[in-house]
Amino acid sequence: MEPSNTDDVAPDRVAETFAGQKILVTGGTGFLGKVMIEKMLRCLPDVAQIYVLIRTKKGKDPKHRLDEIFNSPLFEKVRTERGLPALDKAVTAISGDVTLPDLGLSLEDRKMLIENVTIVYHAAATVRFDELLKRAVLLNTRGTKLMLDLAKEMKNLLVFVYISTAYCHLEEKILRERTYPPPADPYKVIKCVEWMDDDVVEAMTDKILGEVPNTYAFTKALSESIVEDSMLHIPSIIMRPSIVIPIWKEPLPGWTDNINGPTGLLIGAGKGVLRTMYCNENSYADYLPVDIAVNAILLGTWNYIYHKDHNRSVINLTSSSEFKVTWAEIISRGRRIIKKIPLNGVVWYPGGSMKKSRLMHNICIVLFHMIPAYIIDAFIFLAGYKPIMCRVHRRINKGFEVFEYYANHQWDFENTYAGYIREKLNSTEYDKYRVHGNDLVIDDYFEDCIRAARIYILNEPPETLPAARRHLRTMYWVDVLAKILFFLFIIYLLASWSESFKTLLITGATYIAELMNIL
Repeated sequence: MEPSNTDDVAPDRVAETFAGQKILVTGGTGFLGKVMIEKMLRCLPDVAQIYVLIRTKKGKDPKHRLDEIFNSPLFEKVRTERGLPALDKAVTAISGDVTLPDLGLSLEDRKMLIENVTIVYHAAATVRFDELLKRAVLLNTRGTKLMLDLAKEMKNLLVFVYISTAYCHLEEKILRERTYPPPADPYKVIKCVEWMDDDVVEAMTDKILGEVPNTYAFTKALSESIVEDSMLHIPSIIMRPSIVIPIWKEPLPGWTDNINGPTGLLIGAGKGVLRTMYCNENSYADYLPVDIAVNAILLGTWNYIYHKDHNRSVINLTSSSEFKVTWAEIISRGRRIIKKIPLNGVVWYPGGSMKKSRLMHNICIVLFHMIPAYIIDAFIFLAGYKPIMCRVHRRINKGFEVFEYYANHQWDFENTYAGYIREKLNSTEYDKYRVHGNDLVIDDYFEDCIRAARIYILNEPPETLPAARRHLRTMYWVDVLAKILFFLFIIYLLASWSESFKTLLITGATYIAELMNIL
């Protein structure tokens, strides 16, 4: 749907609304948080101040961690446009930790935030599906409660935006843009994990989770309930992005800082270490490029403040109502792209398939994952290096435990927000805060993802591509030769054991006939 206003010089009402605002961001060191901060610095230059709650990690204080983010490739464009000193002035690192009582804030910082902040984006969360329950509750659920407690004290708060997930109420096959009852009382769960020892909590995890398959979905659903309660006291919005994947358009096509979602599948398959998947190849997941997710979050904030549209308190940020890409399509497209843009150090020519049978999948894991891993590790060990392939495949298999649940279930999402907000945008806003995929070419997007993953995740610069292509051609002929030898070996076994096979078949048939007579 095209913008309602097509004036060539239409004003940017979004930037005007954010002008002079003082914004607090949690989760600013995460994937979505980084892209959100970059977008605000680049497209909302009149924001008065951005505060980012950051904890000390691995000996690095919050300011050091923020400097590392600003020096990353993601911020290259805005660094060039505004200069690093301007970025340092626009963004302030606040020492804090959402897992700690009172958020780990000093009295001075807490008072300063209460006096100044007008918009809060709470995105801090552990996104590990297999996170220990106690840590997941303390970070995702109690952390949200503590942020809301702080927001209730803020004197000039315009809106509290909670970044949830579209995959938080998995019992709902169609997720509507409304709140749902939590799987348990969030306040009781918080108190329970606060006074219980870690071992006791983990022993009770399955009972506490009930039908919910993992701690991530459980704690995000609890958090939504707490935010819903807060709506009686402060202006709040729940936003539910689906699976957030690499940048589509801006500022750096294909950029990501992790290997979650399709990128991880393409890398695993491209390296030749992923040969089998237990999954319904015709089902699909819901993916959203991170730049589109950030644009939607900013537009939702603008709509709430500028249009005073307080009726839309729950917003699904999803794409599958407009774009559906099945698992089979992802793998098929990925294979074509991997052959065009191969990865370095491929250990086996990319191949394998999806399995509808768990038994067949498990057999293939043994044959094509574990046995080759042990063989390769043996050669690595004999060469005097530390074996790694078995460890890699243990991690892959652990990841499969989570992946298989989502790959073999199907959800759909109501998404009236996308069409609604597009109608409100003029031509300037429509282009600047893109929440449509009118010109999306999926193959081009996947290609950008692979190119970026080579550079920013795998540290494989473009000049290594020719050598990677030569290596892939070599691995192709190695793969062909291995298949021919395997085929000849099977023929040899059948020829050698033909009499034994005949005897076995006759014995088996006789046994079955006798059993049928008995029955």
